[in-house]
Amino acid sequence: MRKLILVLTIVLPLSSHAQISWDEIDRLAADAQPQVVEWRRWFHQNPELSNREFNTAARVTEILVGMGLEPRTGIARTGVVAVIEGGKPGPLVAIRADMDGLPVTEETGLPFASKARGEYKGNEVGVMHACGHDNHMAMALGTAWVLNEVKQELPGSVMLIFQPAEEGAPEGEEGGASLMLEEGLFAERKPEAVFGQHVGINQPGGQIAVRAGPLMAASDRFKMVVKGRQTHGARPWNGVDPIVVASQIVLGLQTIESRQVDVTKAPSIVSVGRISGGIRSNVIPDSVEMEGTIRTFDAEMREQIHVRIERTARLIAESAGASIEFELISGNPAVLNDAQLLDRMMPTLKRVSGDRAVADVQPQTVAEDFSLFVQEIPGLYFFLGNGLPGVDPATLPSNHSPLFDMYEPSLEMGVRALSHLVVDYL
Repeated sequence: MRKLILVLTIVLPLSSHAQISWDEIDRLAADAQPQVVEWRRWFHQNPELSNREFNTAARVTEILVGMGLEPRTGIARTGVVAVIEGGKPGPLVAIRADMDGLPVTEETGLPFASKARGEYKGNEVGVMHACGHDNHMAMALGTAWVLNEVKQELPGSVMLIFQPAEEGAPEGEEGGASLMLEEGLFAERKPEAVFGQHVGINQPGGQIAVRAGPLMAASDRFKMVVKGRQTHGARPWNGVDPIVVASQIVLGLQTIESRQVDVTKAPSIVSVGRISGGIRSNVIPDSVEMEGTIRTFDAEMREQIHVRIERTARLIAESAGASIEFELISGNPAVLNDAQLLDRMMPTLKRVSGDRAVADVQPQTVAEDFSLFVQEIPGLYFFLGNGLPGVDPATLPSNHSPLFDMYEPSLEMGVRALSHLVVDYL
């Protein structure tokens, strides 16, 4: 007798919200691209110096309000923060973009080139988005628009951070990431992770570059006065020559990273950028002023180098009968990409890059106060090449150049990358 086999088909109801597709994100990013370019050009044409980003903040706020968001303003003077509340329960993640320009007079000749002027250290200067922050803001806003369009399907929420004074607050003022955190940026709601990107940094056009661990250096400054004893230049034995002592100190400082710390552990740089002393060829002055920068990647080495700079300079001066006054100005720590977060999100970056491999970039000796956010929460920061694809980036004007520019079609890549990172994480 044949057995009758009864096959039951069980139809399960669909979830109340469909999952966000990668194709949908890409379509929205493409739709946003013309507006992102328009925003970028407005920011580029209207740059403002650190802690003076009043019109910039007003424009960012206006755009976010136009999306139906409710931004908070005046954080760390001119910072703007908004949250896209997802339609499903889930964690909070953050996107950060910096807002300030530099005291650089633009020479690009672009039709939307900056003609802005500002005051820097008491001098009237040209102002330019010579480090690409105009692009960072535009891409963050484009990402906000994409995510806001699919917010009902988002299993979590997104904090949008528009940060002032990344290039450093004016002397005597506080600002930047440190002030935003001090004023309670994460006090009420702390994100699980923070994402950010930087254009340029000598990367091929349109290429994403990233690495785990140290990505950008810690940056500190020092000031030093070498104090000797003034005398006639024809009778140097009657005084103590601070110019000769300062010269010996400059050479002595170069032995710190080459002879006094473990060079196999991490690279480091000590550079003297300013020396000032004397007013006449035949007068040995009383003192010489020096200023320099310190770049490190390892926290322990950073502390060692700080101690060794002062000790080396002081002992060299004392050997010649001179003395020093030394001041260390601590800056930003190194930007450290969270290794587990990068491992989790690397498939996303590879997918967004398509047939262009994600570059494993070497640590960069430039600095960024995004580092302060990643001291609070895991962070992922990556580079996006600013030039025309296929052109050697070494032949292009670098960040902080009066000729720095952005190949605007690559802005869509930046919007896609941030949008995919957020959606995949959530």
